[in-house]
Amino acid sequence: MSSKTGEVITESFDYDGGRCVSVYVPRRAVEAIVFAGDGQLIASWGAEVERAGAPATMVVGVHRPADETERLREYSLGFDPERFTAHERFFTDQVPIWIAAAFGVSMPVKRTAVMGVSASGELAVALGLRHPELYGAILCASPGAGYRPPAELSPPIPHAYFVAGDQEPFFRDNAARWVHALRAAGTEVVATERRGTHGGPFWREEFPLMAKWAFGT
Repeated sequence: MSSKTGEVITESFDYDGGRCVSVYVPRRAVEAIVFAGDGQLIASWGAEVERAGAPATMVVGVHRPADETERLREYSLGFDPERFTAHERFFTDQVPIWIAAAFGVSMPVKRTAVMGVSASGELAVALGLRHPELYGAILCASPGAGYRPPAELSPPIPHAYFVAGDQEPFFRDNAARWVHALRAAGTEVVATERRGTHGGPFWREEFPLMAKWAFGT
């Protein structure tokens, strides 16, 4: 990583027999924090945020399981509620406590976001809606369809930013469904379509824009 960016630190936890969390630590004093699923992918994207001149953002990425079925059970609320809840407790309780103790970082809600892509995009939406006391913004790229908008959404609801690719109609439609539901509930929502397929580079490219929107410049 270049000298103009920070570093990624990885720690292993007892959860699920040894789950890793990777943290992007910016060079400057932390001004905002993003908690993300698929952490082995997303944590390093903090370098893009720093290069883009956004507020100094710590990115805390909880790693996903190696098995895709287990990933879906953790990330999508409807598949396995018990597994989802166990991961939710790890993500929302244990990890932030460690961040505060190990790095001395604890941000107010308006400077904290939850982020994910694909299945972890579903996770970000679910955790944002279930924990508005923790996250002021939901940042979601190309969500899956395992978790869909409930019949009613009750405030408070974090404001949200969705992006999807023009060549991934299934995931673009999932994002549009959430955009419509959240706007109908009175939430501020940004919706962007980028050229690309599922898993394309536009996810990483959009992340600095998401951070600037969530936390200012």
